[in-house]
Amino acid sequence: MIKPSRHATPEHARRGLSAWLRQRVDLDPLLAMLRRKPVPMHRHTWIYLLGDALIFLFALQVVTGCLLVLYYQPTEAAAHQSIHKIMTEVPYGWLVRSVHVWGASLLMATAGLHLWTVLWARAYRRPRELTWISGMLMLTVVMVSGFSGYLLPWNELSYCATRVGTQIPGKLPWIGPGLVRFVRGGEQLTGDTITRFFAAHVMLAPLTLFLLLAMHVFLSRVRGLSLPFGMSERDVRDRRPFFSEFLLIDVCLWLVLFGALVTVSVVWPAAVGVQADPLQPAPEGIKPEWYFLFLFQTLKVVPEALAMMLWALAAGFLFGLPFLDRGAQRGRNNPGVSVACVILLAYVVLFEILAIVTPGVKRVPEALAAETYRPAANLVSLALFWLVIGFLVFYLWRLAGENARVRALYRDSRRGEKGD
Repeated sequence: MIKPSRHATPEHARRGLSAWLRQRVDLDPLLAMLRRKPVPMHRHTWIYLLGDALIFLFALQVVTGCLLVLYYQPTEAAAHQSIHKIMTEVPYGWLVRSVHVWGASLLMATAGLHLWTVLWARAYRRPRELTWISGMLMLTVVMVSGFSGYLLPWNELSYCATRVGTQIPGKLPWIGPGLVRFVRGGEQLTGDTITRFFAAHVMLAPLTLFLLLAMHVFLSRVRGLSLPFGMSERDVRDRRPFFSEFLLIDVCLWLVLFGALVTVSVVWPAAVGVQADPLQPAPEGIKPEWYFLFLFQTLKVVPEALAMMLWALAAGFLFGLPFLDRGAQRGRNNPGVSVACVILLAYVVLFEILAIVTPGVKRVPEALAAETYRPAANLVSLALFWLVIGFLVFYLWRLAGENARVRALYRDSRRGEKGD
């Protein structure tokens, strides 16, 4: 009887393939760099979850956006009709687009919260200046991506808001009018504008954001995660490995965020809106999305030229903050920087509230007529969906705790061996 050779086992084949790839693409130095910076555990460790949540939300936007691109047509004649087709005819297209729309709002909210927690923690202090600047650049690209994607449904709201937004650069001396024509593709918003915004939204912005994200993650891994301002090493309870423990906690949060997005999308599907008509005047009280409301309200209170100057000063202050707040590295609080940050936050919150309480356009709720949109059945599916999420979160949380326990036992055994 011929015995099977041990060289033919699947395990041996896997090891052989792994060795073959390692000889040609050696990723061990990269993985070692990613593993060498553990996550400090203290009373404010939750702030480290926000950056990873942004990576998940960006990936979710890319996935849902790729699915929408399969059916979207970036032309003046077909843009709105293609959105209507996605919402009513494409199987579960309403769900994919709603997750994309609500995901954009959650991405903006998480990015804003991440910005303010980093400001509070003074995480921009030396030697992490480049990490801060790359993060500010990513925030800028995210806002550009949100603005460019806002026009693509070609409905009444997106058309009017984009027309106002693209007028703002026209106040710049010398280059203003030319810049407006370049952004719009002409004097007015037309099909050329949709094409340009579509290219920016699906190609330029994601590619730029991916490159900046790679640099941001690389810098954060090289320099490690900073402790909040005023916190010392004595306040750190533990330092958890990222891949075996902290990443599992990240995935728990990602599952909850994904579940929340799906739930909101089922209960409140994204609206299609009324198709834009360039010949009609803008409806009274029209507003953009909530994450642009404070900018929109500013234009209603101050002249456009003054608003642009104030925004430029605020952007310059934020980008140059690591070099303005030199005392943070030595543990000294800079009252001027703190007051400026409080004023900036108060401005955003106050003007956001003013824009929200201002009466807007009264709209009749849209009735979604899609074959796969059945509220009662969808609610049952949501309950099962959350049951699966709950099980996965419970399992991953327990696994992270078990990995921490095994690591503690291994650490104690090593200490015992050294003591002997």
